[in-house]
Amino acid sequence: MGRGRIGRYTERVRGELHDAFREDFTPRELSGSFAIGAFITMLPTFGIGLVAFVAIGYVFGWVSKLALFASVLVFNPAVKWGVYAASFALGTILLGPVEGVSAAGVSFSAGPDIVVRLLVGNLILAVLATILSYVVVYRFARRYQSTAVAETIDETLEEIAETTLDSDSESG
Repeated sequence: MGRGRIGRYTERVRGELHDAFREDFTPRELSGSFAIGAFITMLPTFGIGLVAFVAIGYVFGWVSKLALFASVLVFNPAVKWGVYAASFALGTILLGPVEGVSAAGVSFSAGPDIVVRLLVGNLILAVLATILSYVVVYRFARRYQSTAVAETIDETLEEIAETTLDSDSESG
């Protein structure tokens, strides 16, 4: 990926999260929504994850659909292949190597030993990504909302000052 492409991708993720932050959700709801999305997206759901997103968004009113779906931008299909490779490597470290199989020859059709290593590693990475996602988005949301509150207070004070000054100049 070129620098320009990464920059556009980063701006897209930032834009989606910015839109989610402007919704009427608390930082915990936003970060929880993104973290749930990160967990589901990290797992090998083969498209069923999107169905889970719709169901979660429909059933739970506290879930920010924008934050939930923003996680797909971070853990997109291109990134997931790297996640799967790291998952298999982690599973192999934890459970030991599979005889006669190299990292280049990994596929679901290669056998249950490989699938188990892939899923164990993937589950661990998904949990780590979920925790990290929650913390990062929570901090961003808190910072964003405190900045938004400060800007709203400033705007309100300016309006009060203008109104007060206008009424004083009219009466004086």
